[in-house]
Amino acid sequence: MKKQIILHLLLLFPLVTLWAQENNHHEFEILARQNEEILLYQRLNDIADMDIINITSLPLSVTPPAIGCEFIDSLRNLPFVVRSFVFFPKALKSTKKYPLIVMPHGGVHGNVGTYWAHLIRELVAQGYIVTMPEYRGSIGYGQGYYEAIDYGGRENEDVLAVRDYMAANCDVVDSTRIGIIGWSHGGMITLMNILQYPDKYACGFAGVPVSDVAYRLSYLMPEYADNFTPAYHVGATPEENPEEYARRSPVSYAHLLRKPLRIATCVNDNDVSWTEVNRMIEALKRENKEFEYTIYPWMPGSHQFQLIDNPESAELRWEVYNYLARYLSPAHPFRSVKELRAAGYRYR
Repeated sequence: MKKQIILHLLLLFPLVTLWAQENNHHEFEILARQNEEILLYQRLNDIADMDIINITSLPLSVTPPAIGCEFIDSLRNLPFVVRSFVFFPKALKSTKKYPLIVMPHGGVHGNVGTYWAHLIRELVAQGYIVTMPEYRGSIGYGQGYYEAIDYGGRENEDVLAVRDYMAANCDVVDSTRIGIIGWSHGGMITLMNILQYPDKYACGFAGVPVSDVAYRLSYLMPEYADNFTPAYHVGATPEENPEEYARRSPVSYAHLLRKPLRIATCVNDNDVSWTEVNRMIEALKRENKEFEYTIYPWMPGSHQFQLIDNPESAELRWEVYNYLARYLSPAHPFRSVKELRAAGYRYR
């Protein structure tokens, strides 16, 4: 009987999925995200304790229109509630202090899921506490969260709010050893945070980071701009409001760098062109800033070249971890790529 029920559910799942996609993609994304949370816990529970926190950040960047209800209309500027995952090493001791990694996910409307499982395992194994903010605009939390998107804007304060919460409320976090890392859109948020809030971080690593939003829209398909032009977001094109797009771009803040930063990209990136990342690199050079960067040649995985499961990608992540260890001093830095893979993949 139990097997028959499971079989019927499996047969119904494609139909439910199709219905959800046709009727309300937000409902479907909520279900998908909830499933990912369960899978993520299962893939990490031997090495990490997973928690989820909800904290307040700045109000919406675009005030919702009045609807004619005095009670509701009077509360249109409430602080936005941000969700964040936290991963603690299983071997954590309450009497010690640990470095914290703040790692914003990528995607215009992305979220935290099993894609990050190996990376989280690798970080936690070294003795890092890891937090991954689901900043405004993340998918899987309903239409309101989705349309709260503020790409290059208050999403940065969402990530900062999570960082500040962990530093102030988690006794095992060493507030002098907090690093921020991310790839793609997460790399952009890394740049914006390390540039605008340098006192909050010991170092930053930005992989294939979005760096110049107006330039980015100039080389991608026109449909990509549809993420920015709705009234609940930027509400204009770069041609209509160039100052607003400059405000949302890390290249505009290169002069503020005063903390260790490393940037990486590759010449065959099929999402964030290396020429865009190079605009960030050149902007920092013009300001005579000290930082590290690598423009890799043609790499397997292109945009994901540091994050996929190839052994070569693990070697590249080991380079990132060696960089972080210089400033954050984790208790158990990897001595080899073999150690990294044993932690991330349980290979022996």
